[in-house]
Amino acid sequence: MSQTSAATYDAMHARSLSDPQGFWADAAEQVSWIKRWDTVLDDSNPPFYRWFKGGVLNTCYNAVDRHVEQGRGDQAAIIYDSPVTGTVQTITYRELQDQVSRFAGALRAQGVEKGDRVILYMPMIPQSVVAMLACARLGAVHSVVFGGFAPHELATRINDAAPKVIVSASCGIEPNRVVKYKPMLDAAIEHADHKPAACIIFQRPQETASLVPGRDVEWNEAIAKGQPAECVPVAATDPLYILYTSGTTGQPKGVVRDNGGHAVALLWTMKHLYNAEPGEVYWAASDVGWVVGHSYICYGPLLYGCTTVVFEGKPVGTPDAGTFWRVINQHKVRTLFTAPTAFRAIKRDDPNGEFIKKYDISSLRALFLAGERSDPDTLHWAEDNLEVPVIDHWWQTETGWAITGNPLGVHLFPIKYGSATRPMAGWDIRILDAEHKEVPRGDTGAICAKLPLPPGTFPTLWNAEERFVKSYMADYPGYYQTGDAGFIDDDGYVYIMARTDDIINVAGHRLSTGAMEEVLSSHKDVAECAVIGVADDLKGQVPLGFLCLKAGVTRSHDEIVKEVVALVREQIGPVADFKRAVVVDRLPKTRSGKILRGTMQKIADNAEHKVPATIDDPGILPEIAEALKSLGYAAKYDQAE
Repeated sequence: MSQTSAATYDAMHARSLSDPQGFWADAAEQVSWIKRWDTVLDDSNPPFYRWFKGGVLNTCYNAVDRHVEQGRGDQAAIIYDSPVTGTVQTITYRELQDQVSRFAGALRAQGVEKGDRVILYMPMIPQSVVAMLACARLGAVHSVVFGGFAPHELATRINDAAPKVIVSASCGIEPNRVVKYKPMLDAAIEHADHKPAACIIFQRPQETASLVPGRDVEWNEAIAKGQPAECVPVAATDPLYILYTSGTTGQPKGVVRDNGGHAVALLWTMKHLYNAEPGEVYWAASDVGWVVGHSYICYGPLLYGCTTVVFEGKPVGTPDAGTFWRVINQHKVRTLFTAPTAFRAIKRDDPNGEFIKKYDISSLRALFLAGERSDPDTLHWAEDNLEVPVIDHWWQTETGWAITGNPLGVHLFPIKYGSATRPMAGWDIRILDAEHKEVPRGDTGAICAKLPLPPGTFPTLWNAEERFVKSYMADYPGYYQTGDAGFIDDDGYVYIMARTDDIINVAGHRLSTGAMEEVLSSHKDVAECAVIGVADDLKGQVPLGFLCLKAGVTRSHDEIVKEVVALVREQIGPVADFKRAVVVDRLPKTRSGKILRGTMQKIADNAEHKVPATIDDPGILPEIAEALKSLGYAAKYDQAE
């Protein structure tokens, strides 16, 4: 491990804030440029900052071709490990270059050019990464939509991104079932206003999808129609991808990632944060539908010349709680990055770590956790059983890489349980109060980052510059509002305590309770509703719905609850994990009509709380507590003072 003193980190971080142009220009030397930049940071139009303006590069060349040219062609680029299909496959960098250039040719044969959008609706298979890189090769903008999303959610993204082509597979595979993708894709296209010119479908042996004549092309046939494509030069400030994050069901937020800053930042993190080395096996146990899959299954490891693992399975049940250790042992994984949810599931099934003893995991150097707050019990369990550093780090879809973390390649700080450690390079984190003033150390407030944000973060939202400003920049002028609340201690460690809006974190997936409320409200018997995130030992949070029925409804409450649960599954997807709702007579509100979701959540979580002075009728809260108790929650209710 590269170990220096805390002073090395302090000097590095201080320079990244005082001399960002010099700091990131040095970092950018790790990237292969077709044309060097004119300006490291263009700050002429805040808050729309642009990094490496005038620079020209190709992200796919940096992630694939240059490694072949530099003699890594026979090194494994991708290890595909699928316990649900019993498949292990290795793809070298040379083989990856061939597959990506051929699929880029297939996209070009369907009319895809630089700047066009391509939606990928794919499972965790190597073709997903090939398709992402093929888009980058052409300068096309990919948008990966998680395969668990329902047709309605996919349709909203089709309308927003307006893709020329959609790439999908016939199915995804869960431990006990095959999930047919093609019918959901067909339904989404039918529902969408925008229609793609073509769909390229990868037929998996577990399910053969029916193709629409004149629109759908099978993967291999599409490749046969094209010629291998070269890497197209793109501006550093051109978009690489769009990734949709939580918004209302009718208006998703398309986070844009640029090419230049993205490559520079991810290369910097691979060494300084993760302490990886080229040629090592790096495994992010996530999904390409989420930001972690973009940054650390596809781009980060491949840009750096590592071997990345594409894992199609679950931490438990495929076949047991030892599957992670089997993968580490079999492929000599050096760095593992996953969500705390995965370790909670493993710990639940194997509390004494018996499965770990069956495998040689001595190759593992570090475990990184992110996606939600890591609880101390899970961190302790992982430390005790793995005997390697367990590092909690905090970042978001919008940021693309870690805001705070423990920089293993610079200095390993002492672990403080509940904290995601210190800000990374370029991140100037401040805790602000409602008047936009910094609060004293140890006091909780809104976690904000002083602008400009470092490279690799989002320069804007897709076709929504006003929304970009309103959602993230307007409330605290001069700062990026993270939407999280927390504090910084006397040692500079950052603690993330809660969301400041209605986004809940279900097993590392940020989901909007507002979006779920829209679905519940659409039910014919529901007059009013609220959704809160309640604490869950396994998934961090799970959604819970409260339903107020229309007058005169006499149907069974159980029947209505079943229907709304099915409705959320249909319109948002199983990823929401919406399984519980309760019928109540009324909802607690302020005098101005705002539903007191935060108070309801604290009651459900059996947490200390004060009844807000603005509450319209405190007598409603005991009724809410009783409703929660009927579902098995402890539901502590504190009387108003």
